[in-house]
Amino acid sequence: MPADRADGRRTRVALVLGSGGARGLAHIGVIEEVERAGLEIVSIAGSSMGALVGGIYAAGRLSGYRDWVVSLERSGVVRLLDFAFGHPGLIKGERIIAALRELVGEHKIEELPIPFTAVATDLESQREVWLSKGQLFDAIRASIAIPMLFTPHRLDGRELVDGGLLAPLPLAPTRQTQADLVIAVDVNARVASGLRHLRAPPVELVAEQDDAAEAGRDEGLRARFAQIMEGLFERRPAEPPQPGLIDLMSRSLETMQAQLSRLRLALDPPDLVVRIPRDACMFHEFWRARELIEIGSQAAHEALSQARAQLGSDAPRQAPSRSPAEIAHDAESTADAERRSS
Repeated sequence: MPADRADGRRTRVALVLGSGGARGLAHIGVIEEVERAGLEIVSIAGSSMGALVGGIYAAGRLSGYRDWVVSLERSGVVRLLDFAFGHPGLIKGERIIAALRELVGEHKIEELPIPFTAVATDLESQREVWLSKGQLFDAIRASIAIPMLFTPHRLDGRELVDGGLLAPLPLAPTRQTQADLVIAVDVNARVASGLRHLRAPPVELVAEQDDAAEAGRDEGLRARFAQIMEGLFERRPAEPPQPGLIDLMSRSLETMQAQLSRLRLALDPPDLVVRIPRDACMFHEFWRARELIEIGSQAAHEALSQARAQLGSDAPRQAPSRSPAEIAHDAESTADAERRSS
């Protein structure tokens, strides 16, 4: 796919970033690959993790976020979870958003250098909501609010939850942009990837308290809550494996989102689809960022190469050095080593 048009300007891309939990980290690799191809991203629409990654990129802070998320280990991910006692959701999300605000800074969407739309779902009207103005992290917090996992986000009098409920692949907002090419990134795709579904061992999740008052909370309640949380995730040694509550919820949500994405792609097809396999990781495995970014880069390279070939343009640039299968093999070896050392 030529980076430059006949009139001398770069090809302008509208980017659609879909929802999908930790698999959304692959969006980072896709964006990097699009930039390496010499294409100009002129607008972004995203749902859930697509909104988070897309919004941070639109703010010009993706490099710092990439370095931070790649450095996260399991324990670091758990420390970002502020459990919500007595709230309509397991996690408040305030700690995550605070960490991102510190990393990225405060931004108003309408002042971003790249037009950006985060998509959320209004529980009352049962309609999707396009957030294209206001505080960036208000929009992101609303778009990532997976029901039952994160508490809803109240914004302008509305209870907003995850945009992936109604628009896991939000193509419509990009139709307002003057772009030469619409590229959609589907992270719930069924594709042969050579990737195994790698199950991490259960992580002990303990609710940390932020101040002295909370620190004095009944230890029995803390212990009981930790036991409940530990039981929510799928237990790897179980034979046959028995899904926990969170795993069952995530699979159900992924099934719905995959079907909605296929419907959207059929009704309003973009010019190019980058497909990330839905078995690339579990939805909560944010500590696998490095691997997922590589998978996104590889998938984008392959999609762009196929598009170039169809257009009969110059040969594409050299592919990334490792295939998805090789990435998965390395990840499996690392996981085996971690299990042996534990």
